[in-house]
Amino acid sequence: MRIGIDLGGTKIEAAALDRQGRLATSRRVATPVGDYAGTVEAVRQLVAEIETVLDRRCTVGVGVPGSLSPSTGLVRNANSTWLIGRPFDRDVAAALGRPVKFANDANCFALSEAVDGAAAGASPVFGAILGTGVGGGIVIDGRLLTGANGIAGEWGHSPLPWPQDAERPGPRCYCGKSGCVETFLSGPGLALDHRRATGEALDAAAIADRAKAGNAAAAASLGRYEDRLARGLAAVINLLDPAVIVLGGGLSRIGRLYERVPLLWGAYVFSDTVATRLMPPRHGDASGVRGAARLWGLEEAT
Repeated sequence: MRIGIDLGGTKIEAAALDRQGRLATSRRVATPVGDYAGTVEAVRQLVAEIETVLDRRCTVGVGVPGSLSPSTGLVRNANSTWLIGRPFDRDVAAALGRPVKFANDANCFALSEAVDGAAAGASPVFGAILGTGVGGGIVIDGRLLTGANGIAGEWGHSPLPWPQDAERPGPRCYCGKSGCVETFLSGPGLALDHRRATGEALDAAAIADRAKAGNAAAAASLGRYEDRLARGLAAVINLLDPAVIVLGGGLSRIGRLYERVPLLWGAYVFSDTVATRLMPPRHGDASGVRGAARLWGLEEAT
């Protein structure tokens, strides 16, 4: 039995999977925002509760919104900023009294969808997270690609490809640069673009709903978003040539993306045809925790 932990900015979810990948039980608590010790304790309590229910000791994998530096072993690049600079993996392992495996949350998402999700049986697979931020994970022949620097798949902090004049230099990103893919393709990025064009303060879901209802301004904003997403993913296809791209995060629920983006990306992909499939996630919001559970028994491609 394997326990997966998905550590998010507002909630921590834990789930136990059996050997066939079936859900045995799950738990969810609010994230102790800003409280490092409280976050470690919340993970410990979730594991203890699940193991009490199952009456057995399990392996534990954790998906974190950031990554562990290969040089220092400390958390970096985390939206949950109170984890940055901390030995989170070692502290959680000490709290649980056992080895624990850790991975970036986007990697966990990609792994879940590649093993038994929307991209099952395909390779390579790119999992693209479109939410509050933009992240990605790469799975090749069932193995996560982490890379020499532990940042494989981090397309959100590359510049938006083939920028138009109006897109230069682009919005300022929290990483310190301007025009990152994340500033255009995240939920806040779509909302900012719509507000600049219309003066309306709407979130991404409201923009999509209005576009579906026939609102011209919302449809125009979503159209710009789709072209930018097509360019961003075309650059991924040119580099990785994935068989399947699976979208995750809140914006993955916008159904028209799966029809319209593949119609657009051909203009940017360096090929006469594009066989890559764009898919919604099979496991939805549960993919992160499922992928974290599957970190045990996984051989990583470096």
